[in-house]
Amino acid sequence: MTTPSETDLEIVAEQLGRRPRGTRAIAHRCPCGNPDVVETEPRLDDGTPFPTTFYLTCPRATAACSRLESAGVMREMQERLSTDPELAKRYRAAHEDYLARREALGHVPEIAKVSAGGMPDRVKCLHVQLGHALAAGPGVNPFGDEVRAAIEPWWADGACVHLETE
Repeated sequence: MTTPSETDLEIVAEQLGRRPRGTRAIAHRCPCGNPDVVETEPRLDDGTPFPTTFYLTCPRATAACSRLESAGVMREMQERLSTDPELAKRYRAAHEDYLARREALGHVPEIAKVSAGGMPDRVKCLHVQLGHALAAGPGVNPFGDEVRAAIEPWWADGACVHLETE
């Protein structure tokens, strides 16, 4: 994790189409060098609880996750989760990891037991799964690792965002 520079925040704003909220760190950088996952505060400046600690920002990675969701990958993952006890155990561990990482940033009672992406019982957002996997590293989130392996290298055509320079 690195503290975001003003340039990082400008890149993330360009990726999202809006100024990012609650960004406390760059949780992962794309091989192109741009941030692709930010770590957010568990409570935004306006007091709103924010459970999505690892927010996927790269529009190409986001689009790749959306294509997998549209293809029914979440449904298949959910079926496997309900029939594979070892996978369920690993996914619950990913949930606990997510909670521990967020709690280390600050305690927010309203979201204390809520991770993200449906964890630990459902698979409902591949963007969150990938964001967590990229931020935490391989072997932490089994579905995030699967998403990462399933999508094309989103950086292959170069950076998704280029800032104008004077």
